[in-house]
This record gives sequence, structure tokens and C-alpha cells, in this order.
Amino acid sequence: MSRTDAATAQPSASGLAPDAGGRRLPRTLHPVAWWIWALALATAVSRTNNPLLLFLVLAVLGYVITMRRTEAPWARGFKYYLYLALTVVAIRVVFRAVFATGITPHDHFLFSLPHLPTPDWYAGIQIGGPVSLEALLSAATDGLRLACMLCCIGAANTLANPKRALRVLPGALYELGVAVTVSISVAPQLVQSVQRVHRARRLRAGRSKGLRALRGIIVPVLEDALERSLRLAAAMDSRGYGRAGTATRRSRRATGALMLLGMCGLCAGAYGLLDATAPVLLGFPALAAGGVLCVAGLRLGGRRITRTTYRPDPWRAAEWAVAGCGVLSAVLLFSNAGFNAAELNPSIYPLSWPTLPLVPAAAILLAGAAGFLAPPPTPPVRPAVPAQRTEEVT
Repeated sequence: MSRTDAATAQPSASGLAPDAGGRRLPRTLHPVAWWIWALALATAVSRTNNPLLLFLVLAVLGYVITMRRTEAPWARGFKYYLYLALTVVAIRVVFRAVFATGITPHDHFLFSLPHLPTPDWYAGIQIGGPVSLEALLSAATDGLRLACMLCCIGAANTLANPKRALRVLPGALYELGVAVTVSISVAPQLVQSVQRVHRARRLRAGRSKGLRALRGIIVPVLEDALERSLRLAAAMDSRGYGRAGTATRRSRRATGALMLLGMCGLCAGAYGLLDATAPVLLGFPALAAGGVLCVAGLRLGGRRITRTTYRPDPWRAAEWAVAGCGVLSAVLLFSNAGFNAAELNPSIYPLSWPTLPLVPAAAILLAGAAGFLAPPPTPPVRPAVPAQRTEEVT
């Protein structure tokens, strides 16, 4: 009788094989690239009211998230953004049905709600009355556009690590960035808490349906959120959050004045570019002056905060490709090149099936190229399985 140890191949500690065949190694894309891609796609969505293009945007978002999301807690909450999008569409349709406006004799009437008389000071708004198919379709398309914009923001939150995005902000925006990061992280953390409490209830054979189950889930989730907020406040206070540093009162006032004047210049410049009747100086010159003042305020305010960076996130060809395909998609939809602008916002009168313009559809599909242009996400590290001993009978 002799004992031998069976030789088994063990995975590496990182779970990654060496790149012998020239393949791209898994790494995490820069979070700013995902935000630029998502905001550019949301800008492109604001340009159209075509339901076919809006559904195509949702399909592109689903494809990119499926291909490039990680196993982090914030990467599991996109379905809740879809629920929120459906809620937005439903609320928009209900409001249009209740506050009936814009009904013409040529509409296709569906049903009629009880009419409630309104006082004279409430004139112009009708509560109840006839509801037409055209009115509901118009409300649904408007709500669908807003829902797609919400899903674009949800895609950015799903694909990008909000804590890593905080590191690339200027020093003057550090406090604001921390507040935004904490607010963005609330939804994924609540989703994680709900899932954890739900699993615990199932392990304890608790009731998983009905109002009793809802009450049993909400109370632990709120308690967990309160404890997490107290721990976060203590951690931020111990790290000197909100400290003035070595900045004098004069420098802080100068920073605030530069930022305020810069924001006023940006607002005035944006108004001048959008209004064709505005003076020439209220357009691009005001926008450029506001940008210069904002940059000066950020540089001056960033001197009082000293931060070190450990392993900075690289910006390589993949980041340029992902951000570029999103920006190019928005530029193509705003350029009106190769298609009629009326195809982006089809009219419901007369009622007809909308057409799918080829150039805007290709521009949206171009944004979907981020699904394979971005590097594959890093797989989760799995613990190595110890080698098993076997006996051979000789």
C-alpha cells in the first residue's frame, strides 16, 4: 500500500492567466470614461422623441452593461433604474389622462374620466374628461425619453466605481465630490441591504410575501442605513473633512468670487449661444470668460488641499475609444447630417407608425461599441481549492 499526492493544476492568486496569446488582460476602465459615454448618450437621447430610437438606446445600454459590468455591489442595481424608468412613464401617462389637455375632435377617444369642476383662479387646467389615444401616446413617448436619460445615468453608476471617480476631481471640488459620491452610493447600498435582509429572512424561513414581509425588511434596512451613515460621519470627521487647511479668509473669498463669476459667465454664454437674438458678446466670449474664471477658481481653491494618489487610474486607448463613441453619437444626432430632423421627433397627428432613420440608428449603435471596445472586467478572485489526497492500491 503506497500513498501518492495527485497533482492538480491550481489557479493563480489573481485568477488571471498570463497573456500569452496577445489578448487584452482584464482591467477596470477609467470611471470618467464611462461617465462621458453615458452623459453623451443622454444628450443624444434629449435630441429625439422617436420611440424606436429610444428603445434602441435601452437595448444598447442593456448590451453594454451585460458585457462590461463587474461583480461590485453598485453594479447590480441597474434593474432598479429600469423599475424607476417604468414608474416615470406610468406617472406621465396617468397625469396626462387626469389633466386632459390638447384634445381635438379628430383624436381617437378611448374612455372618459369623471370631470371635476375647477374654480376661476384655476382656469386653463381641466381635471378629468375624455382621454384620447394620441394624448396617451404623446405622454408615453415623453416619459420614455426621460426614462432613457435616467437609465443612462444608471448605466454610469453601474459601470463606474464612484469612489474611484472621486480621486480625479480637482482639489477645490473635493468636499462637493465626497457629497456627490455618498449620495450616488446610497442607492446601491440600499439595494445591497435589501438583498442581504431578504436572504436572511429566507434562511430563517420567514414569510417572503405580503405586507408583513415588507415591514420586516424595511426596519432592518433603515437601521442598517442609519448605522452606516453614523460610521461614515465619524470616518469623515476623523479624516478632517471640511477643514480649511492653510487657506486664509482672503483666499477663500477670492475663490468663491471667481467661481461665482465663472458660473454666471457660463450661464450667460450658454444663453447667448441658444438665443439667436442675443448680443454677440453674450455668446462664446462670455462662455470662454466664464470657463477661464472657473478654472482659476479651481486652481486657487485646490492649493489648500494636498492629496496623494496610490496607483492612479491610467487613461489609455480604451478610455479614448469608449468616451469617443459616446460623444460621436451625440454629435451625429445634433449635426442633422444625412437625415431629416423631423424624423427624430415624429408627429402623432395624423396617427402613424414612426420610421427608423438610418443615420441616427447607426449613431446609437456606435455608442454600443463600448461593449467590446472597453477591456473586460476583472473576474472575482476565488479562493484556491486545496489539492486532494488520493490513495492508490498497488
